[in-house]
Amino acid sequence: MANKNFDYLNSITDISEELFEKLKSISEFKFIPEGTQLVKFNEVPTKVNMLVSGLVRCYLTTEEGKEYNKSFYLPISFVASLTALMNNKPSLFVFETLADSEFFEIDYNKLMALCSENSQINTLYTKVLEILYSKYERRLVELISLNAKDRYLALRDQIPNVDIIIPQYHIASYLGITAVQLSRIRRKMDIH
Repeated sequence: MANKNFDYLNSITDISEELFEKLKSISEFKFIPEGTQLVKFNEVPTKVNMLVSGLVRCYLTTEEGKEYNKSFYLPISFVASLTALMNNKPSLFVFETLADSEFFEIDYNKLMALCSENSQINTLYTKVLEILYSKYERRLVELISLNAKDRYLALRDQIPNVDIIIPQYHIASYLGITAVQLSRIRRKMDIH
């Protein structure tokens, strides 16, 4: 079976083609245009999305209206307001497409039902959570221990074409600096 989505899931843990088909049966393939909010602030989400093409950002908005980017998602990755999903609570974050994107939208409750009846699916879910937690932990370490230039370099390591695919003001927000500060860092590094 030559399917990049199947191969991706198998890179996480072994799953059979039969289980892959079960996952597809609780999924819906969707094209979502740039600028669409997948999860809105204060919305109780019900879906997990597997991003297969495009770009998504996750951000928080303060009461004053200032946006802070928490993370960027590139293919192939899972996109969800996980804490809100697990607790059936409103999301504190907004998930928005930064480019036209394609997803497999998975019903969270149906996924949990599959997890309870199938150990392979449960293992896959657990491994995905471990991957997400590791990324979150790495991000916290970067915010706590690295200066702005080193956070920028770490982001460029994670997303080599970041300066081309993500607007500078979104990168600056993700780094916790202003666009002017980012411009200075880039100028000192001779990046245009």
